Amino acid sequence: MAYVNGNLALQPKRKQNQQPAIKETKRLVKTRKSLPVQEKLLYLFTVLMCVVVAGVIIFRYAQIYDMNLDIKKLNSEYQTMNVEMEDLKKQVEMLSDPERIRELAESQGMVSATEGGITVNTGDDEIKSALSE
Repeated sequence: MAYVNGNLALQPKRKQNQQPAIKETKRLVKTRKSLPVQEKLLYLFTVLMCVVVAGVIIFRYAQIYDMNLDIKKLNSEYQTMNVEMEDLKKQVEMLSDPERIRELAESQGMVSATEGGITVNTGDDEIKSALSE
């Protein structure tokens, strides 16, 4: 018996004008129903609410960041003012020294009260006592 079905060399040649048979089949294409308008609006509203909530949260974090920045700035100003205040306290202590005040008064022509009361220089050669009048 001849070997016909398994070897291509033994298969009969096709005729060129004969085209392969095209089998037409019908397919059922199922189209999805579109979402109803109410459901679309619900989804849109949900997305908008999420965006608004995220915007509010981001805005609040920005305000908190600004407040923290202001606090840091005020703390640094407070520290510099404390340093200046300590320097000014030292100057007040140095300038309010009674010995220094007495030396300044004597250098400007003032006389101490223990030398006979308060005297006034009227511009003449004589010095009058303020207590005697």
